[in-house]
Amino acid sequence: MSSRTKESKVLLALNKPKGYIVTRSDERGRKTVYDLLPDWVFNDGWMPIGRLDLESKGLLLFTMDGKIGNALTKPGNCIKIYEIWVRGHVNDEHINQAKKGVESKYGLLKALNVEKIGMGGAKTKLKIEINEGKNRHIRRLFGALKDSKFGTPLKVLNLSRVSIGNFKLDLESGKWRHLSLEEEQSLLNGLK
Repeated sequence: MSSRTKESKVLLALNKPKGYIVTRSDERGRKTVYDLLPDWVFNDGWMPIGRLDLESKGLLLFTMDGKIGNALTKPGNCIKIYEIWVRGHVNDEHINQAKKGVESKYGLLKALNVEKIGMGGAKTKLKIEINEGKNRHIRRLFGALKDSKFGTPLKVLNLSRVSIGNFKLDLESGKWRHLSLEEEQSLLNGLK
């Protein structure tokens, strides 16, 4: 049995670098994630599951199956984990507020869990878990919080999605691969 037969026919993963937009084409001529993928991905109608903005990087899944795409993006259905660097001193109060949520014109923005995993000067590295993904969710959530030392809004400087459900990013930046059948089954079985 060849390794091809052990690959998912419905899911592939890409490690999106910064500077690429998640769209099929761009009227302004910017690079899209399809520039990183073989032509057949675009031609066969593979669509990204969710989004990462231009400045964000990390795990992006693609499918041709709308039911899978909907299941993975339906709020509350699937946990996504991000590692971010925030400009500002993030304290326990910020973490509690992020978990409680902040109101925005996009609705309540909140994280399921926030863990401080590093510091560097006036920057804080956090691991964030969310189970929905409103437009620029994490950037807007932390931008609504103020640095207690300087009184300025916190700012997400670097955002990387490291997992979707139980599928963890394991690719170099700009690289892609099919999920294995085992990874596909595990990811889909893990949905609520």
